[in-house]
Amino acid sequence: MTDHPIRRALISVSDKSGLENLARFLSSKNVELLSTGGSAEAMRKLGLTVTDVSAHTGFPEIMDGRVKTLHPKIHGGILARRDLATHTQAQKTHGIADIDLVVVNLYPFEATVAAGKPWDDCIENIDIGGPALIRAAAKNHDFVTVVVDPGDYDAVIAEMTQHDGATTRALRRRLARTAYARTAAYDAAIAHWMDQEAGDAFPSRFTISGKLSQTLRYGENPHQQAAVYLTGEPRPGVALGRQLQGKELSYNNFNDADAAFELAAEFDPTNAAIAIIKHANPCGVATAPDLATAYRRALACDPVSAFGGIIAANRALDGAAAEEIAKIFSEVIIAPAFTPEALQVLGAKKNLRLIETGALPDAKAAGFTARSIAAGFLVQSRDAASVGAGDLKVVSKRAPSAREIADMLFAFKVAKHAKSNAIVYAKDGATVGIGAGQMSRVDSARIAAWKAAEAAKAAGETGSWAKGSVVASDAFFPFADGLLAAAEAGATAVIQPGGSMRDDEVINAADQAGLAMVFTGTRHFRH
Repeated sequence: MTDHPIRRALISVSDKSGLENLARFLSSKNVELLSTGGSAEAMRKLGLTVTDVSAHTGFPEIMDGRVKTLHPKIHGGILARRDLATHTQAQKTHGIADIDLVVVNLYPFEATVAAGKPWDDCIENIDIGGPALIRAAAKNHDFVTVVVDPGDYDAVIAEMTQHDGATTRALRRRLARTAYARTAAYDAAIAHWMDQEAGDAFPSRFTISGKLSQTLRYGENPHQQAAVYLTGEPRPGVALGRQLQGKELSYNNFNDADAAFELAAEFDPTNAAIAIIKHANPCGVATAPDLATAYRRALACDPVSAFGGIIAANRALDGAAAEEIAKIFSEVIIAPAFTPEALQVLGAKKNLRLIETGALPDAKAAGFTARSIAAGFLVQSRDAASVGAGDLKVVSKRAPSAREIADMLFAFKVAKHAKSNAIVYAKDGATVGIGAGQMSRVDSARIAAWKAAEAAKAAGETGSWAKGSVVASDAFFPFADGLLAAAEAGATAVIQPGGSMRDDEVINAADQAGLAMVFTGTRHFRH
């Protein structure tokens, strides 16, 4: 028999959403309700009859409620196999009644930590009885229904309605899987918090837990499956954003929108910034007094690659910027907000996806990133390093001008978000040529120079936009050839980490070419 009737339910929930509907339904089916504390009080206020766990066990709650459901009459009633005579005999001998439904959601540990509560408060919000009940019920799901998510209440109600007060094994097994996933995530959150409190960045076991947000049509390619999971990190971005219009986001849309928004967030919103991303690499970035101007300048860097790209803004997208963006095809626009005028303009493009995040991520905030490899995964701290004017070390004979310094700092921020090897030419707060993801740094320099020449040509100008620009390298120049390629393109100043065995050779080449060059001491590889 796969169906199992529910005659007695144990309910103990911190999240009481949906409780009224479930409790009233169970009562209407003559299910005995066992409960504790706030859950019992909430159901009694509904006029329902509730048996306290202490009355059921004959043992009072002790130690300020730390011990209340940890009792043989509770766990025996959950764990007893109804098909084994030895179990049923033990129940008769010790007066243990069946418990057929366990509805438990856990103390709000994650929310307590997220609220920045002190150590003692966090410790007290570590649930003990709840996970024990959940794990016991999930183990014995052949006979017991376990519910840890209020979102599953309706499924239980529907099955009991359809099956004369019983649930099916298929539902119980699905709910058991959900239950174990919840306790695993809960324990992972506790372990992660304790590791953080101890300052242990890389403990002996590192657990990553996520809650399914949505399944996707496919992954990077149509033959791959994909889904989005949320880790609980409250970082504004595409994963937590609100989609205002457009088709469902694809796997690649998520990846590119994340890359674009993280880059846009590098720039203070007091100055408008636009980042255009294609295949996780920037193809145009610019700052300006307003977003419309920033967009035009970012687009001009590489208008061919920008077609079908992902656009990120560092402040609310307005109508003027929307008018400019609407002139060509784009896949996604992500911004902290959209003005009504922008929504009206972009609403005509029904397939264009608009993602509103409500805020910018903090580019300097700590965190970690993870990437899978065969048989494991790599974990590292997020690249939250930021370089300011005070961090620059002038190594050339000629010191850079104030304008060159401003452009170098801008270009270095963009290089941080381009795949290595990365070379970025910039002028007046806008990229004019980007070379990324090449096996040779000199090839990246040449590609970026070629892009700058093509950008000028597309704008109807002669020569190259690299002339009079600055150039940023995400890592040191191992040889002078990459730097000389930048000088040939017309760059006047160079920003790079330094640290090569041939730094002297590279510095000498810069001096020979009349370039100003600064070292940052910070590398920004991105693979």
